[in-house]
Amino acid sequence: MSHLFSPFTLRDVTFKNRVFVSPMCQYSSDDGMPTDWHLVHLGSRAVGGAGLVIVEATSVNPVGRISPDDSGLWSPAHATAFARITKFIKENNSIPGVQLAHAGRKASTDAPWHGGHPLPPEHPKAWQPLAPSAIPFDTGYPVPREMTTADIDKVVADFVTSTRLAVEAGFQVIELHMAHGYLLHEFLSPLSNHRTDSYGGSLENRMRLPLRVAQEVRRAWPKGLPLFARLSVTDWAEGGWDLPQSIRLSKELKEVGVDLIDCSSGALVPHVKIPVGPGYQVPFAAAIRKEAEIPTGAVGLITDAHQADEIIADGQADAVLLARALLRDPYWPLRAAKTLGDKPAWPPQYGRA
Repeated sequence: MSHLFSPFTLRDVTFKNRVFVSPMCQYSSDDGMPTDWHLVHLGSRAVGGAGLVIVEATSVNPVGRISPDDSGLWSPAHATAFARITKFIKENNSIPGVQLAHAGRKASTDAPWHGGHPLPPEHPKAWQPLAPSAIPFDTGYPVPREMTTADIDKVVADFVTSTRLAVEAGFQVIELHMAHGYLLHEFLSPLSNHRTDSYGGSLENRMRLPLRVAQEVRRAWPKGLPLFARLSVTDWAEGGWDLPQSIRLSKELKEVGVDLIDCSSGALVPHVKIPVGPGYQVPFAAAIRKEAEIPTGAVGLITDAHQADEIIADGQADAVLLARALLRDPYWPLRAAKTLGDKPAWPPQYGRA
């Protein structure tokens, strides 16, 4: 058996392989509710052989959505809507996960195929974003409202509520979104966090909210189920969040019960130069795995079966999270298994063909 298709266990959950579906926004929800699109999109990746299928960035409250069309999990009705999707994923021998998120200052934008621009204030579906400091993401973006301590407390409570709803919905993994310039990442980086209270300034203060969220979610999440955190390991910008700070945060996340760090990068500030290339973010996963002594997931232009297998075999990461490769081919895991000499477990409906 290849390394990529060996089982992987965290807490009481065993993933049949190390190919995980990365959260990918679909901008196809109605008031946060998943639709038939999500059932087919996510379900086909489970049928395609992935060990874990993670739902897109799913907001813990309405103002935390990236767009009005984003997924949400803030009411029992949302949990009920997700339950049929998690059921289908499980029936097809995969593990259902959800990425809980808050978009912070990057909220209230249009869908990408409509330009992805910030909605004008007069737009009927627009709202004022929240952030650690009143610093817009870029030219043309609205100035977010600086969060009060009451706002911060409410966000923590909303993450806990969404966690409990995730249990009701049948999810078996939660990933906390602390990356890509969204709210928890905004608190971490000194480029977006200019606060002078206990949530800003020193590294300890900037980590306070992400760690508080992780700790409270862990308390509300069943002990036997894994908890992930996705980090932007570096901002790729001078004076910003970086690898040494990410290692420190990963150590502390481990202490409060996080089981795996999903290692991405960037998206906090625009117009930065990123050395994009095959596997360009894998060294981040390797460094955090070694220095923080915590399992990691590798992302970033991982497209080839042998490339993915080598990442696991070399101990650079414990899993690979694929996005574009799985959009192009939902059956990438089954094809990769054949390429690596394993026996792909095609569903019986397809196996005879």
